[in-house]
Amino acid sequence: MREIGFDLNKYIKLQSQNISKRVSRFSKLYIEFGGKLFDDNHASRVLPGFAPDSKIKMLLNIKDQVEMMLVINANDIEKNKTRSDLGITYSQDLFRLIDAFVLAGLDIGGVVITHYNKQEEAKKLKKKLESSKIKVAYHYPIDNYPNDIEKILSDKGFGRNEYIETSKPIVVVTAPGPGSGKMATCLSQMYHDNQRGIKSGYAKFETFPIWNIPLNHPINLAYEAATADLNDVNMIDPFHLEAYEKIAINYNRDVEVFPVLNELLMKIMGRKIYNSPTDMGVNMVGMCIKDDEVCARAAKQEIIRRYYDALVDFRKDKIPEDIIIKLDTIMAKADITKDDRPVVAAANKLAAETKEPAVAIELNDGTIVTGKTSKLMGSSSAALLNAAKIAAGVDDIKILNSDILAPIQELKTRHLKGNNPRLHTDETLIALAISSQDDENAKKTMDALYDLEGCEVHSSVILSEVDCNTFKKLGMHLTQEAVYQTKKLYHNR
Repeated sequence: MREIGFDLNKYIKLQSQNISKRVSRFSKLYIEFGGKLFDDNHASRVLPGFAPDSKIKMLLNIKDQVEMMLVINANDIEKNKTRSDLGITYSQDLFRLIDAFVLAGLDIGGVVITHYNKQEEAKKLKKKLESSKIKVAYHYPIDNYPNDIEKILSDKGFGRNEYIETSKPIVVVTAPGPGSGKMATCLSQMYHDNQRGIKSGYAKFETFPIWNIPLNHPINLAYEAATADLNDVNMIDPFHLEAYEKIAINYNRDVEVFPVLNELLMKIMGRKIYNSPTDMGVNMVGMCIKDDEVCARAAKQEIIRRYYDALVDFRKDKIPEDIIIKLDTIMAKADITKDDRPVVAAANKLAAETKEPAVAIELNDGTIVTGKTSKLMGSSSAALLNAAKIAAGVDDIKILNSDILAPIQELKTRHLKGNNPRLHTDETLIALAISSQDDENAKKTMDALYDLEGCEVHSSVILSEVDCNTFKKLGMHLTQEAVYQTKKLYHNR
């Protein structure tokens, strides 16, 4: 059984209470939500027990007070910027989020299109949203933002932006990705509220870094590893230390922008509210860690996974080498190496013995299962099937027979003109699903796929996108050696 280190019920209760307490200081509260609301898989990996949709569950606890405001950058719309983790554009993700919020029972206050400069795609997006009865506002670029405070707080700055009227006391401001302009949207809305006599306030919710655990705790280091490409650096909040003589952890961008942001807030609200960037936060995650050792171990594994991911991305010419160097430093701080991952040695050992690609899976009870390449299956398929059979308690029974597999291979090679007759993971699972209709052991194996969620996986070579996506959809944590199976210059992933 997977170890649990985080108390989700406590988190939902404390976090919703803390947000409600913060809003009591204002007529209305705009909360900038960083990170992912529905699919925060990073948090669920480093905080075992934290569900990917924990933030939504927390908001639903106070949904009568909450409405959602979504922000998207007009330049991202124009460029069709894509979320690498989902493979969809920011515009498509905006629609996905709106649908998900509505389905969850949360009200949509509106959508803000920032950095608007008459981009044609932004106009089309606005028209489409308004046809669905969603309020849309344009926010315009402001020269020398956020430093020219006098201009920002004038008719040539925030005064030029369109305003969205909201009805709930808590407005959660979120976006498909970073750089959308969430903070500026909050401040602009507050400026317009103030013009209308509404004394609104601002708060920030970021899960990481966690402010009340040590700077170099593995959980905070895992956040640095996750944002290595953004050059985020965790640091002690100097403003908090000066104001309260207490150590709190924040990160460089919030610390750097705080003096200007705080002055903006004071001028909009007419009084000083916060002494530090940490004061702005409403993050109770650190209060809900019930087993620090479990979370520390999980975070260290996340750092190693990020390192392997970066090695593969570097091999594919997606990132510069300095990201690898930064991750090396983070691993040194965490006192770990890339070999502190049991599945790595198991997969590479089998690959060396067979001289073919191999995959190893660590079950949640610590059992290591391997899969080798054969004429019938790729190593990913073999390992996945072996792991599911062991989890089902039928590992010594043959599940799939040639009557089912042979036609699939013929389809791949003869009809679809493929060069590789071996079954990928998705094809193997389809064969398993067919067998489960009249084979009880195959059905048990199929049902046991649920037990593989959270299992660690390592491949001795870079896998196809098909196999990577299968492991991801099953909730398994995959790493790969930065080596292609063949020496070809072109690799069709």
